Amino acid sequence: MKTFLATVALAITTTGAWADMITKEANGSVAEVMDRLEGAVGNAGATVFARVNHGAGAASVDMELADAELLIFGNPMLGTPVMQQDIRAGLVLPLHVLVFDDEGTTKITYEEVDEMFDDLDVDDDAEVFTRIAGALDNLTNAAAGN
Repeated sequence: MKTFLATVALAITTTGAWADMITKEANGSVAEVMDRLEGAVGNAGATVFARVNHGAGAASVDMELADAELLIFGNPMLGTPVMQQDIRAGLVLPLHVLVFDDEGTTKITYEEVDEMFDDLDVDDDAEVFTRIAGALDNLTNAAAGN
């Protein structure tokens, strides 16, 4: 099951153009930043569904990969209204944030909220998108420790 979740998470993370991603520099190691992100998510009342250590996955098959972890999390109060409009939103929900080492600099990346739901039959002006975008910004700022 963990391998399946990692594969799905990687597929979701690599979908779309990089121009549609928000990337922030963070203080500390990938693990430290991810710990802060996971704590911020819990403190916000959201649920952490999975924490995927891509580097450990690579090491398990004797391959090397830059340190990278993915957090999959959500809040049904925010996600359910979107999925009620278009169940296919379940392809991008729950939310996911990647923390990775980019040549010695720890970075946090996630897809822009408007882009996540761009091809779905959901109201582009839905207030919930503003709330999701604000939550992602606040959570990743807390994790960045800047």
